[in-house]
Amino acid sequence: MIIGLLGDTHDNLTMIGLAVALLNSEAPGGIFLHTGDFIAPFVIPALARLEGKVIGVYGNNDGDHELLQERCAETENVRIEGNFYEFTVDGKRIALLHGHEKALLPDLIESGLFDLVVHGHSHRAGISRKGRTLVINPGEVCGYLTGKPSCACYETEGDKARIIQLEKVSVKRK
Repeated sequence: MIIGLLGDTHDNLTMIGLAVALLNSEAPGGIFLHTGDFIAPFVIPALARLEGKVIGVYGNNDGDHELLQERCAETENVRIEGNFYEFTVDGKRIALLHGHEKALLPDLIESGLFDLVVHGHSHRAGISRKGRTLVINPGEVCGYLTGKPSCACYETEGDKARIIQLEKVSVKRK
């Protein structure tokens, strides 16, 4: 299974649209993980255009949790699972968090309990490995801090990932 990864969207609807189109072509009908910092509830309908289940967590800039949840309830496929979410798919134990809690992220990585830890917050895309744990930050969809908007894909079979720079990708929108 291919899992689409994105986060730090920060209200940038243009880049969210590009990420949605790209991830729909890369991981059709799959699972999409959002690392938080949606910011405004109006981004939820844009994310609902992802063709699969969208699971997110709150980031440190997500203020109105209640309204974000209301917008999610209006969709069939988007949900926000609090500050931390863990699940297993294809035998891979996966942790999802924003990453702004200073001790939690390194402790999760060091624990060796997860095959994959997905986080955001720094806006810097990266893939690393600590023992059995693959760590992925898909970067920032918004492109505001680094100027390098990105998302990522993770393949459970083969336990591999890649970062995709959004500005270098041309995707036909539906």
